[in-house]
Amino acid sequence: MGRPSTKPKDLRDGYYIEVRNKNKKNGVKIRRDTKEQLLLAIEEYKESKDVVVLGKSKNGKMTEIPDL
Repeated sequence: MGRPSTKPKDLRDGYYIEVRNKNKKNGVKIRRDTKEQLLLAIEEYKESKDVVVLGKSKNGKMTEIPDL
């Protein structure tokens, strides 16, 4: 048995948000395939949680989402 890897995992292609409990610094990353699904997820979580839009991941690179 060796040491566990220290390299962070690559994110799959898609749109990402982070959902946190209010006034906390750690959260859960949530991925959606389309922008419409992302908007529905934001609407669902924004009333009870803090939602942070992380961006769109493509080929391991995170980019901002225009119009958000």
